[in-house]
Amino acid sequence: EGFFMFWETLWALVLGFTLSGFVQAFISKDQMRAKLGDHRPAAVGRAAGYGMVSSSCSYAASAMSKSLFAKGADFVSSMVFMVASTNLVVELGIVMLVLLGWQFMAAEFVGGPIMIVLLALFGGYVFRGPLVDAARRRLAGPQMGEHDHSVMTGVSEEQQSELDSTPWSKKVHSRAAWADASSYAKADVTMLRKELVIGYVVAGFLATLVPRHFWNLLFIHGHGFWTSAENALVGPLIAVISWVCSIGNVPLAAALWSGGISFGGVIAFIFADLIAMPLILIYRKFYGNKLTLRLVTLFYAIMSVAGLLTEGIFRLFHLVPTTRTLKVTSAHFEWNYTSYLNIIFIA
Repeated sequence: EGFFMFWETLWALVLGFTLSGFVQAFISKDQMRAKLGDHRPAAVGRAAGYGMVSSSCSYAASAMSKSLFAKGADFVSSMVFMVASTNLVVELGIVMLVLLGWQFMAAEFVGGPIMIVLLALFGGYVFRGPLVDAARRRLAGPQMGEHDHSVMTGVSEEQQSELDSTPWSKKVHSRAAWADASSYAKADVTMLRKELVIGYVVAGFLATLVPRHFWNLLFIHGHGFWTSAENALVGPLIAVISWVCSIGNVPLAAALWSGGISFGGVIAFIFADLIAMPLILIYRKFYGNKLTLRLVTLFYAIMSVAGLLTEGIFRLFHLVPTTRTLKVTSAHFEWNYTSYLNIIFIA
């Protein structure tokens, strides 16, 4: 189970870490500041757009958002990018359509923008200047030594500065620039390798050893609004201990839904892939304890509220599904688009 969860997201992992390396090597700090230097509506919109066309994997998105922030982007806009890249991507919607139905796929594109708006509105108050400045210095410090050009690429700081000022038409033909991008990507993978292994292994054990009905004992039923509210609050907490990344948590969401969990609780659970325990450990490594605590707390709040509001909107238009069939199939290898994409991206 753990291996096939990894297999389903392998191509997305490669894509995400490759994009992360590309951004770090090819986009200068001045360019990034110009695009995502604040969290005004235009910058938030651009961050959401960049996220939608990026990797759907939470681990890769965390590396990419860290790269954006380290290169000079606003912290709130960087987090908006990460939310969009895990909750507003087509591949996640496709998996939700197959396992849960079209209503859940539609809910992704309703609740995702709600979450982004809430993050943009409250992020500026929660993420204060000194904490953000300390996190940026942390990323530039010696603990991020995996990104030392002189060790990994043979490109000196003077050469890198020259690359940053080189026009794109010349940079894409530069062997040093592509070598630099490759080394950045490999450094991110190296830094997160333990969290990745732990995440997939624990997810495999949870999928095989924990009965599906166990999760439903944590949710109340038959109390109207209070059922929806409690489900939306508990759903993200299940995501914290499930250790499963973005697309990988959809099968578990289908199991929760088949057992009687509310529509909003399922949506909040799916949105909460960004506060799964491996991601919290990654944030702590990137940004330090204090900023991570604020980040996870705000994420938890906006994910729960977004799930509850999404259910309210769907109930208003009578779109909440009434059938609770479970369509999860056993893990096995087959020649499908995932296998072909994995081979291409591995190459």
